[in-house]
Amino acid sequence: MFAHKLSMYLKNDGALAFKHRIEADIIPLLRKQKGFLEEITFLYLNGREVHAFSLWESAEHAEAFNRGTYPEVARMLASVIEGMPRYRPTRSLIRPSPERRCRFRPGVAPGRSSRRAPGYQFRN
Repeated sequence: MFAHKLSMYLKNDGALAFKHRIEADIIPLLRKQKGFLEEITFLYLNGREVHAFSLWESAEHAEAFNRGTYPEVARMLASVIEGMPRYRPTRSLIRPSPERRCRFRPGVAPGRSSRRAPGYQFRN
C-alpha cells in the first residue's frame, strides 16, 4: 500500500465548501484512477487545517496519479484553500487485513458511540 499525504489550509469559513468539493468532485475523480483504494481526510478543530491521505495499491499507481491527475485536483482545490497543498508520499509498512479494517457507521453522532472512536466500529 502507498499513500499520498496532502496538507493544506482552508480559506476562512471554507470547511463546507471544501467538504462539498471533496465529495462532489475529487472523490469521484479518484475512484476512476487505477489502483485507488481510499481517501481519508482530517479537518482539525480550528476549521482550517486539513490533512488528506489517498491510499493506493502500489507506488506506481500513486505516481501515475501524481503525474497525470494531481494537477487537476490542485486546480479544483484552489478556490477553497490558501496557497498550494503540500504533498508528501508515504509508504505503508503494514497492510490491514480485511477482518481488521475500520468501518464507518453512518448516522452515529460523534461522542455517541461505544468506547471506541466516535462514529467508527472495529471488526475483530
